[in-house]
Amino acid sequence: MEMHQVRYFLAVAQLLNFTRAAEDCNVTQPSLTRAIKQLEAELGGDLFRRERPAAQLTELGQRMHPLLKQCFDAATGARSLASSFRSGEIGALRVALTHSIDLSLLIPHLNQIKRQFNRLEFRFLRGSSREVADLLKKGEAELGIAADIDEAWERLDVWPLFTESFELVVSDGHRLAGRSSIELDDLRAEQLLSRTFCEHSRSISASLREHGIAVEQGHEISNERDLIELVEADIGVAMVPHTSPVPETLTRAAVAGLDARRTVSLYGVAGRQRTAVANAVMRMLRGADWREIAG
Repeated sequence: MEMHQVRYFLAVAQLLNFTRAAEDCNVTQPSLTRAIKQLEAELGGDLFRRERPAAQLTELGQRMHPLLKQCFDAATGARSLASSFRSGEIGALRVALTHSIDLSLLIPHLNQIKRQFNRLEFRFLRGSSREVADLLKKGEAELGIAADIDEAWERLDVWPLFTESFELVVSDGHRLAGRSSIELDDLRAEQLLSRTFCEHSRSISASLREHGIAVEQGHEISNERDLIELVEADIGVAMVPHTSPVPETLTRAAVAGLDARRTVSLYGVAGRQRTAVANAVMRMLRGADWREIAG
């Protein structure tokens, strides 16, 4: 079944006249008639009763009309969407982020990229570092943002964006609140909230353990919202990246003597064609000045 056959059928069904339908479709009447006969042969029956002065839909034609119209409309919509993508009128962005990356890092750049396209569709995918790598491999995401992807895949391109430190976050009423710097000894009596969703959770725990901090007596937290609520309730303290936003009910400070940092990188797949939107975002992120954000 060809789309031009369906278009001719719909024209005749609307005008109920082969001659007028041929003029409307800008083809000769023999060409239109031949195309409809081919469609009838494929569908196994007549679609029209060729009567004068007007053609009439047969029962088969009446049953096929809504289905063929739906098929034609879908094909037309697909062509229109593809044309919009090619012309840059519409764009789609599929980005995979690990759970520890805050989306607010991208907002200024997303607002800027929106001005380059009349319509822009975002799709943000979340997962562990391994899940982000899988999304890139399968083509479900064009770009990935993570602090670390433990994946030795030769086609994985990596562009470091910025390096930031981890800081201690406590409630406003906590005994350590208000200090610009905190000593490691101050943490010995504290219950730590471990961000198990963070790629650097194990390395931070290992560093604290090396300094004699009993991380085993802490709590394991699986998402940022729960972490914030528990710190606000003064149930524990937490180490969070500098770029992680925290409410005004919490205070943050550096921990002297603790070298805990992470590098946030942009990931892509080498040799794979990207959309215009993905290419624009990639150039924007790589060329951005992250120094103010990363402290």
